[in-house]
Amino acid sequence: MASVHSLFRAPKKRLPMEELQEAQVMNDFGFEGCVHARPGRARQVLLVDKETLDAMDLQPGIIRENITTTGLNVNSLAIGQQLRVGRTLLEVSEICAPCDQMEKIRPGLRKELWGRRGMLCRVVEGGMIRRGDMIEKIS
Repeated sequence: MASVHSLFRAPKKRLPMEELQEAQVMNDFGFEGCVHARPGRARQVLLVDKETLDAMDLQPGIIRENITTTGLNVNSLAIGQQLRVGRTLLEVSEICAPCDQMEKIRPGLRKELWGRRGMLCRVVEGGMIRRGDMIEKIS
C-alpha cells in the first residue's frame, strides 16, 4: 500500500528543506510556509518516491520534494491522475524536470534524474497530511 514516508517544505529559496511530521496543505496553493507554494500554478507540491531516491543513493528531501512516497511509482503517474493523500486531494499536473540546483548536490545528478525527479501536483482540496498517511489513486 502506498504511503507518505516524509514531508518537507522550503522556508526560503535555496535554503535546506525543513522536515515535517505533518503539513497543512492549502487549496490551490501548496504547503503552508513553503516558498514554492503559489495559487494557480502547476508546481504546488512535488512528489518523489523513496524507491527512486534509494536507487540513486539520495536522502529524502535532498532533491527538494514536498512528499516522499513509498510503495508508489511516482514517475509512472499520468498527468491528470488524482491522489488522495491524507485529507488532501492532489492532481498530477506535470513532470518535474531536473534543474541546475541538482548539480550542487552531486555533479551529473541533473542528467541522472532526467525522467525520474518526480511529478508536480496542484492541490484540488487542501487539508492535513501526516507521515504514514495512505496514498490512494482516484480515477
